[in-house]
Amino acid sequence: MTKGQARQLQHFDVFDPSRARALQAALGDTPTIQTGDTLPPFFHQIYFWDAQPRDALGADGHPATGRLIPDLGLPSRMWAAGRLIFHTPLRAGSKAEKITTAEALTRKTGRSGPLAFVTLKHEIKQRQALAVTEYQDIVYRPAGSAAAMPPQAPVDEDDAFEVTFDSTLLFRYSALTFNGHRIHYDEAYAREVEGYDGLVVHGPLLAHYLMQLAQMKLGTLREFSYRATAPLMHHETATLCWKDGTAWVRGPGGRQCMTANAR
Repeated sequence: MTKGQARQLQHFDVFDPSRARALQAALGDTPTIQTGDTLPPFFHQIYFWDAQPRDALGADGHPATGRLIPDLGLPSRMWAAGRLIFHTPLRAGSKAEKITTAEALTRKTGRSGPLAFVTLKHEIKQRQALAVTEYQDIVYRPAGSAAAMPPQAPVDEDDAFEVTFDSTLLFRYSALTFNGHRIHYDEAYAREVEGYDGLVVHGPLLAHYLMQLAQMKLGTLREFSYRATAPLMHHETATLCWKDGTAWVRGPGGRQCMTANAR
């Protein structure tokens, strides 16, 4: 897609503080957010729902391609990477606007067959000011195609925290983000159709944990980027690692599930 061909969608929402408190609770934190409070980084993910009727969904439960993203003939969808630039804080209780632009589409051939990479740009505004610029990279591949061999994660971290997941957390996160992708809550579908070894932990959920770690280490974040390198299943324990502005998720067997950089 060239700039002249870019497609756009616009959404408005009010940042309901009760929804923010529900996310705090889902993440294991004390629900404290009230109207007027600054929202923590990445909390905008639970707003701007793209609610489509059932007949506008794909077989995977996600909104079908063909509207903002063209039909690529590749049914398996994964959120591969992202980059966020934080300009000014978002506030609970206030109206906000999100403008989403489909910026780029690239086709490649990998070990598993044809692949397509889509980059979306999200601009989030509140009180007529740009608050967050977010770039989202999505990969499309054939259904059931084998994933590449994951890299091994570093073991030289300065700090590390173990995190566990279960189907309840994945369901609550799917509900709060209005994410109908069946790999996160329909285990039979995840195993039999998409070829995973269980329910897949959301990439944005892993990124959210790494963002919390980065904020704990650095204070206010100006920029955060991340890339998923291997899926993590709901029954697996992961380790969140930190060293000198770099964060990563180490899964069982030492596999690297996600890398991130923060400043």
